[in-house]
Amino acid sequence: MYLVDTSALIHYLRGRKNVFTERLQFLIDQGIPYGINEIIYVEVLQGAKDPKEFRILKEFLGSQKFYSFRSEVAFYEDAAKIYLDCRRKGITVSSIIDCLIAQNTLDYDLILLHDDQDYIHIAKVRPLKLMDI
Repeated sequence: MYLVDTSALIHYLRGRKNVFTERLQFLIDQGIPYGINEIIYVEVLQGAKDPKEFRILKEFLGSQKFYSFRSEVAFYEDAAKIYLDCRRKGITVSSIIDCLIAQNTLDYDLILLHDDQDYIHIAKVRPLKLMDI
């Protein structure tokens, strides 16, 4: 099962042709389960250009499988520890949001499809599974 990060999903939604859209199209064509989470949902919606596009994106995203964050505070502590562990190893993670998404990916034992250097850095301190590109 896969989690598709905003960084990869945007390529697909914008109709771009690249390795990320090829990988996502492969998942779709093969019927391989994939989904998103709350942050990815909101990040994609915030990129809508107008109310019509917002509705279209909302409909598309609403049809995706959701891998929701754990509800307890420990989830957020675990994400913060990712950031701390990276920093202690001299690795700069540019967004705590990516730590939240990484922790969510780890919780569900998913493979992450992404176009974001932060996840490559995080995979140096956590057993984060990244889709081969």
